[in-house]
Amino acid sequence: MKVILATPRGFCAGVVRAIDIVELALKRHGAPVYVRHEIVHNRHVVESLEAKGARFVESLDEIPPGAMTIFSAHGVAQAVEDEARSRGLPVLDATCPLVAKVHNQGRRYRAQGREIILIGHAGHPEVEGTLGRIEGPVHLVQTVADVAALPLSDDVPVAYVTQTTLSLDDTRQIIAALKQRFSDLEGPDTNDICYATQNRQRAVRELAQMVDLVLVVGSKNSSNSNRLREIGAESGVPSYLIADETKIEREWLGNVRTVGITAGASAPEVLIERVIDRLAEWDDLDVSTMSGREEHIHFKLPADLVES
Repeated sequence: MKVILATPRGFCAGVVRAIDIVELALKRHGAPVYVRHEIVHNRHVVESLEAKGARFVESLDEIPPGAMTIFSAHGVAQAVEDEARSRGLPVLDATCPLVAKVHNQGRRYRAQGREIILIGHAGHPEVEGTLGRIEGPVHLVQTVADVAALPLSDDVPVAYVTQTTLSLDDTRQIIAALKQRFSDLEGPDTNDICYATQNRQRAVRELAQMVDLVLVVGSKNSSNSNRLREIGAESGVPSYLIADETKIEREWLGNVRTVGITAGASAPEVLIERVIDRLAEWDDLDVSTMSGREEHIHFKLPADLVES
């Protein structure tokens, strides 16, 4: 069986930065440190950090007074930051800089007097954080149909921002619908969707042309991992989202001679290695890596964690 690995795949710079912040905080301040929400959407990563002394909570009420507090890579609403400040909690913010960029875009458009539309998935932590970072009402749209249902005049000044981990195709369709409806519309280019999301989506489209089956390593609650599986399926190739090697069903492999493997931006490379090892238990493998876009982006750590 041939196995082709996507390039790029797995960890992005924002995820690396977030994990580094937790690990450096544990080293600098000792265990436990408290992280509001999963630092990234991957149970392997979360459990690894828990073993080192991180405690993951969904509410600041669960954090003891004075305990080191970390905001996840998905970002938080302003009210959460204000609550932490009012309680005197020391905070390290692991919000991905590209998510913070969306927050800033939304605030800038609001300052121009525009109605704000957020393209994203209801209930996702990044969306909840963005909704809570822009003053005044923000209209959330998830589909083209939602655009038609917006309770806004067609000539009102409007601006849109996007969740960073969406499918580029879905986003383009919604933006096209916004442009068709509103005569005064501003917004970032689809290029402002996270570089890692774009690169991994392009790679899985190319990968799907080479293989009989696509395996996407990632968690069910990882938005970008779900999009990768959907893109593989839309390309006409059976595609499965798996948390790790234990989730592979041998019957999927039936008449498959070439398997493509990719991973969401919060999935570590060790999980891909374990998937390959499981496949090797069932067949001799010829493993190769497709050519693709190399990523050399690094985000700065908070100043108080950097060694002087």
